[in-house]
Amino acid sequence: MSSTPSGLPSQPSAAPTQIAGQQVAPSTSVPMGPVGGVYSPAGSRTNTLAVVSLVTGIASFFAHVIPGVGGFTVALIAVVTGYMARKQIKETGEQGMGLATAGMVIGAIHLALIVIAIFAVLFLIFVVGIAIFGHSR
Repeated sequence: MSSTPSGLPSQPSAAPTQIAGQQVAPSTSVPMGPVGGVYSPAGSRTNTLAVVSLVTGIASFFAHVIPGVGGFTVALIAVVTGYMARKQIKETGEQGMGLATAGMVIGAIHLALIVIAIFAVLFLIFVVGIAIFGHSR
């Protein structure tokens, strides 16, 4: 047996007496989690491309007055950025899926209206041309 500095023999180390609520180590194997709510910045942000898609979709109806750009290009930008935004939102969990979808739909409707208008103008040119100049061989 070894002795202590006071000259008394040392006792074998026994488990220390634990008083409820004063444990040094957790008594369960469940890991401690964060206290309070969990903040998720990615889930609360709105995807920037979704906002761009919606804004360009709406602006495409007014962009026909811009020389060189026109409504067709802006509507095409709305569709492309809406598609890109939806893909990013699925990967990151950001907000804005409805904005991206609305931008895509508005842009696609505008593109369809432009195509219909082009065919209508071409049809009218040929019909009016035949009516004015007649159809003779």
